Amino acid sequence: MPQRPTAPALRVAVVATAAAAAALSALPAAIAAPAADAPAPATTVTRDVVPSANVLPAAPGPAAQTAADAARAAAPAAQAAAVRSSALSTAMAQLGKPYRWGATGPSAFDCSGLISYAYSKAGKDVPRTSRAQATVGTKVAKSDLRPGDLVFFYSPVSHVGIYIGGGKIVHASTSGEPVKVSAVDAMPFNSARRV
Repeated sequence: MPQRPTAPALRVAVVATAAAAAALSALPAAIAAPAADAPAPATTVTRDVVPSANVLPAAPGPAAQTAADAARAAAPAAQAAAVRSSALSTAMAQLGKPYRWGATGPSAFDCSGLISYAYSKAGKDVPRTSRAQATVGTKVAKSDLRPGDLVFFYSPVSHVGIYIGGGKIVHASTSGEPVKVSAVDAMPFNSARRV
């Protein structure tokens, strides 16, 4: 372990009662013992103290570690929430654009093309098809949906939208329909994922 440079001597003041001071062998002999019935006066003794070169700073306590761990855990969650919010905003900005099978924007979309476009603009790559998108992230119960979650329909999965809240999704629904907002319950719910 590398040695730290020796620190200069520190001047430390120690306040002790005369009885405690007498127990210290290095005290000047000039300190007189108090009378037996008199309270011991406080005495200030000054000593030069040289810190040890091998003393390391104290490790943070459990409370500091818990706070630091919580901050580290919260950072990715906050970042993921920001990505979902950005993807949702991008998808909402596409309202009214035409549906075209296989289209990935920016002038037309199919359902999974809208998802991949919105998430890519938010800095997150997701697979291209709704069936593949249904395997990313973590599964979410219908009752726990949050804005930005992906909602999948039919069995097997063949349609996807982005949850916007209030029981609604934004999606590129089908031929002849523009990108629009619909109720989650307007189609057979399959599953939901949070990416």
